Amino acid sequence: MTTIAFETTDLPIIGAPMAGGTTTPELAAAVARAGGFPFVAGGYLSAEALAPLVERMRETTENFGVNLFAPNTVPIDRGAFDAFVSALEPVAADRGVAIDPEPVDDDDHYSDKVDYLVDNPVPLVSMTFNIPSAEVVDRLHSVGTQVVATVTTAAEARTAADRGIDALIVQGPRAGGHSGTADPTRSIEDRATVDLVNDVLAEVDLPLAAGGGVDGPESVDELLQAGASAVVVGTLLLLSDEAGTAPTHRAALQSADFDETQLTRAFTGRPARALVNDFVRKFDPIAVDAYPALHHLTKSFRAQAKKDDDPQGLHLWAGTGYRGAQTGSAETIVKELGAPFTRN
Repeated sequence: MTTIAFETTDLPIIGAPMAGGTTTPELAAAVARAGGFPFVAGGYLSAEALAPLVERMRETTENFGVNLFAPNTVPIDRGAFDAFVSALEPVAADRGVAIDPEPVDDDDHYSDKVDYLVDNPVPLVSMTFNIPSAEVVDRLHSVGTQVVATVTTAAEARTAADRGIDALIVQGPRAGGHSGTADPTRSIEDRATVDLVNDVLAEVDLPLAAGGGVDGPESVDELLQAGASAVVVGTLLLLSDEAGTAPTHRAALQSADFDETQLTRAFTGRPARALVNDFVRKFDPIAVDAYPALHHLTKSFRAQAKKDDDPQGLHLWAGTGYRGAQTGSAETIVKELGAPFTRN
């Protein structure tokens, strides 16, 4: 079996690719210095914006990955979408925010970014939100790049294996931020990530990393014992010095006022785990399966909430292990998580 890039690091810890500015170049570099595996988060970026981040990563380490959002458009129920717009408009108006009621669709510059990565190969490319086509996998393989798919079910793992994927990132439902599910319309039941790892390993014979609900070294040990080659951490890095986490988000993660997380489609139209706030309570019951249309619809509202330092209107991504997040250098955090499990 081929050795996967994330299996060759000193520590079996992967810094999750948190798009939207949370995984900064400084955060990725700190993960690499600690001996973990760093990712460049390619989501929400054009190929032109991704390129300098990749080149900066090359200056730090030869062993890293780039994560992309694979397109997965779901047909929009226009009636339900319009009802959501009608509910959001007065709330947005109170904040002085104008919203565009027309659904916006895009593929997150996916084709351009794949072209860029074929022309400028990196060690590993991971995909989330959908399983990449066999054609895309073959193109990346042709330039020596390993291809990894995020999966959330054993069935997705089988599809990935059938398309020639080299390895998997098994994401449990307790992970913070967006679920990588290839079926964003499905109902996602709560379960331990270790149980999902066991299901996937019973279905396919591929190397895998795992994440979701990790709150400390004991969680890391449990997933490694279950057969994962590495453990993905994202929420545990949100309070680190190098993370691009907004101050409002940082404060909420440490506040007693926020004591629950929930999978919700309210912010983007795709299931994502966040701290429960007023926006979730009001809009989750009427949220629709409409990514990226709902993402674009609520974007200006969320930006204003961030500007206003209002945690009740902001997407406060967090996994269930958020109380384990610590302040300080990400390098120290990763070393403390992975030190008991040093590979060499």
